[in-house]
Amino acid sequence: MSTDDRDDRDPGDRNVFGGELVPCGDDPVTGYLRDGYCRDVDGDVGEHTLCAVVTAEFLRYSRDRGNDLITPRPEFDFPGLEPGDRWCLCVGRWTEAAEAGVAPPVVLEATNESVLRAVDADRLREHEFDPEAFEPESLD
Repeated sequence: MSTDDRDDRDPGDRNVFGGELVPCGDDPVTGYLRDGYCRDVDGDVGEHTLCAVVTAEFLRYSRDRGNDLITPRPEFDFPGLEPGDRWCLCVGRWTEAAEAGVAPPVVLEATNESVLRAVDADRLREHEFDPEAFEPESLD
């Protein structure tokens, strides 16, 4: 990302720590605007503001609830997700998954501060992504 691109960013894009929002993921490119960031965007009814590292357990859970994030959808330029991919999730789906005990880990630096309106900071920290402990299992 060039410095010019950074200058075009909304200065209101802050993470849950109050610092600069860092990118969530670019392989595949995530975010409501498909720019890699979990931005709080007017018109995003689903609030895709929580950056998670998806697990097979979560992907199956989401699919079973009608939101299939596994199957590629080329008509929406969506390649399908695999365990270990970073993705801007809907806050409501993540909260629902947390209640069911299947919430994927959260990348706090890339999670928009607007998530704090719906999820307590301590709960987010309980699910903080630890790259050294993360072992993505297979979808098979």
